[in-house]
Amino acid sequence: MRAIEEVDAAAATITVQAGAPLQSVQEAADAAGFLFPLDIGSRGSCAIGGNVSTNAGGNRVLRYGMMRELVLGMEVVLADGTVLTSLNKMQKNNTGYDLKQLFIGAEGTLGVVTRLVLRLFPKPASECTALVALADYAAVLELLRRARAELGGALSAYEVMWPEFYTLATTEHGVRAPLPRGHAVYVLMDALGSDQARDTEAFGGMIERALEAGVVEDAVIAQSHREGREIWGLRDSVVQFSRTFDPQAGFDVSLPIGRMQEFVDSCKAALEARAAGIRAVWFGHIADSNLHICVKLEAGGPSKAEVDAIVYAQVREYGGSVSAEHGIGLLKRAYLGYSRTQAEIDVMRRIRVALDPLGILNPGKVFSD
Repeated sequence: MRAIEEVDAAAATITVQAGAPLQSVQEAADAAGFLFPLDIGSRGSCAIGGNVSTNAGGNRVLRYGMMRELVLGMEVVLADGTVLTSLNKMQKNNTGYDLKQLFIGAEGTLGVVTRLVLRLFPKPASECTALVALADYAAVLELLRRARAELGGALSAYEVMWPEFYTLATTEHGVRAPLPRGHAVYVLMDALGSDQARDTEAFGGMIERALEAGVVEDAVIAQSHREGREIWGLRDSVVQFSRTFDPQAGFDVSLPIGRMQEFVDSCKAALEARAAGIRAVWFGHIADSNLHICVKLEAGGPSKAEVDAIVYAQVREYGGSVSAEHGIGLLKRAYLGYSRTQAEIDVMRRIRVALDPLGILNPGKVFSD
């Protein structure tokens, strides 16, 4: 079930089977002159059906949304063998319940996704990338405000890296440091547009004005596609964590954007209170509220279960989500109630029982019993 069935240029859609790798979908769209914008590090191995079942996010959510916003139609098989086929290609279709939304993000507990109709977008004609250094998180928020106001919909990525992450990437990961280490926070910005000359001027002008206003302390703007990829190499160096930072406890959480630094400081203090000198790195998409945390597990230090309890308690205190884009699965079942009310969980269970009364689809996932 890995086939690319059709690219419909008029509807700007692609119809695929659920087992198709994300990269294959991206390449088929590209060959037809379109962009399929979902992009994550495991693009070569993850299946598009899995991306739907976990409501994958990635680096371009700021501009294009989560997987939920990219699905127009779906075929899914229910627990009793019923095949629901709604390979809709229309953006406007308000004919009763939007049933596909039940299955997006349900982690396979309500049905088995078999085919999909996905939205395509025009391929960008320009890309502008920069890395900037800032004095504090307040400047991160101010720069984001300026970027949204001056670049509008062209702003496609706003990746924030705290100094622990930046130092790890530019030392143990061997990535060249485009800017000196020692700043309080770093932001990787990316903008996609339709006119390289015009967009480069607007992008550079926005950063220059932020420098003049004291919002940005230092900046480097990519002058070529190659330089842009090198800057992105910083963020993508997370794939080396298995070599440099294992064993670890990893977290994919969401927090209110305005309280992100407050959460980071509080979480650091809580971890340090349990084990002085504990190592953790902090990074994330931020503009879509998503923060990633990796905590190094050391011999004689707190266990993964202890670290989980500390971090998720902080997430609950700050009104965040214990899963931003990776789902609940088995590992976060005990913490579902930290981000969902009992009433919400009860409704989820009722939907599950209605569609799969025997609990045969992906048993044990999402719910703790």
